[in-house]
Amino acid sequence: MLRSSFLALVSLLLPLQAQAQCGGGFRNFVQLMKEEALTGGYDSATVNSFFQSVRQDPSVLKADRSQGVFQKPFIDFSRRLISKSRLDRGQAMSRKYDTTFRRIESTYGIDRGVLLAFWAFETDYGAVQGSFNTLNALVTLSHDCRRPTLFRPQVFAALELFRQGNFDPRRTTGAWAGEIGMVQMLPRDILENGVDADGDGHVRLKTSAPDALMSGAKMLSNLGWRPNEPWVQEVTIPANLDLRLSGTYRKKTVADWQSLGVSPRNGRLAGPNTKAALILPQGHKGPAFLAYPNFDVYFEWNQSFTYVLTAAYFATRLSGAAAYDAGTPDTGLASDQMEQLQRKLSARGHDVGDVDGILGAKTRVAVQKEQERLGLPADAWPTPALLSRL
Repeated sequence: MLRSSFLALVSLLLPLQAQAQCGGGFRNFVQLMKEEALTGGYDSATVNSFFQSVRQDPSVLKADRSQGVFQKPFIDFSRRLISKSRLDRGQAMSRKYDTTFRRIESTYGIDRGVLLAFWAFETDYGAVQGSFNTLNALVTLSHDCRRPTLFRPQVFAALELFRQGNFDPRRTTGAWAGEIGMVQMLPRDILENGVDADGDGHVRLKTSAPDALMSGAKMLSNLGWRPNEPWVQEVTIPANLDLRLSGTYRKKTVADWQSLGVSPRNGRLAGPNTKAALILPQGHKGPAFLAYPNFDVYFEWNQSFTYVLTAAYFATRLSGAAAYDAGTPDTGLASDQMEQLQRKLSARGHDVGDVDGILGAKTRVAVQKEQERLGLPADAWPTPALLSRL
């Protein structure tokens, strides 16, 4: 079955998936998935062999509900993930796989720092790829009712990888959310973006760094990466800047930002007509960044604002940028206070998504609107003062 055939299968199964119920008995749920696969054109021997060993994994659900690290603010989170050891190892890997990175830069126009940062954060340069059985993880998360539509297509993608001889239902392991390999790609992404960069006839993302890096680069390219353009850059802002202009959804040209007094902390800004958003992850007293169009592509890889900004910033460090100026941010909120804030914002009609104690993009937008309404600095950084005023 070619990639086009797989996509046809997915489109055929989507109506069935929309009607299928999550939850209920696990074995019955697996049986329904098997019937969907048979409807999609797979033979019974392949389907039975693929699903034969599948088991529900409670540890996957526990991991899914225990992502407290994303509750940390940017400075704490980035300092936790970025160390001198990771910087040094990144430079060593850059030299070791220079040929691969040159090929990536030539083919896709993606700076090596971008791939090195993902490689570092996802698996510590391949050293920690996860020990969860991938099929069990994907089916468990599909059966769970939190995000079934995200994970169900991945099960069928894994089935196609199995049919091709590139997935072992019993032995393929990875992260708790079903990602596989050195840069942690989901099965459907592997099908659509896998590259045999080392020429051995297989796409092996767990054992071949060239395969993993080239596949990750192709995925970023297909997600919309603009070749040979920057992604994020640290800047300084004037004291009198209208903070309401900041935020990922408010973009101006670089020329406009310069006219407002925004300047690069190091190097040069992008071209004057390039669109950029001003990001103040911990308010106007903390670090400041201009986010260029490629920064948006990061959110196609990971939905966490803190993770995305940290990965993008680390990529600049690996490409030679200096460490950011942390400044002196106002005290933020503890996780229980953040949940309280989210409930208050939701009660006022704001869409903050889940009340999870995480300062995500939706919560930031709501915070900024309330800051503006209350006459506080509208920098999207929630403080005890804002919580008290609400």
